Amino acid sequence: MLTLTRSVGETIRIGDDIEVHVVEVRGGTVRLGFKAPREVTIHREEVYRQIAEANLLAAQVTADTLGALAAFAPPPAGEVTAPAAPGQAPSA
Repeated sequence: MLTLTRSVGETIRIGDDIEVHVVEVRGGTVRLGFKAPREVTIHREEVYRQIAEANLLAAQVTADTLGALAAFAPPPAGEVTAPAAPGQAPSA
């Protein structure tokens, strides 16, 4: 890890297009300002972890989910199925 010492009003650059400004230092708290392109996401660590956890949960697929999706899948090529009568579920 790189450790830098900066004072209020000073800036740190990351690459060519990200600037981190030291806005205020009060007690044990540092206020930082960021200038970055819109496509660069900036999150506090705890928010980033919540987003990562939510994405992980959303990506999990259960057997029930696969079964439910399979009911909507078209039959394999070459397989002919009779149309369902009104009020009946299609046959698999």
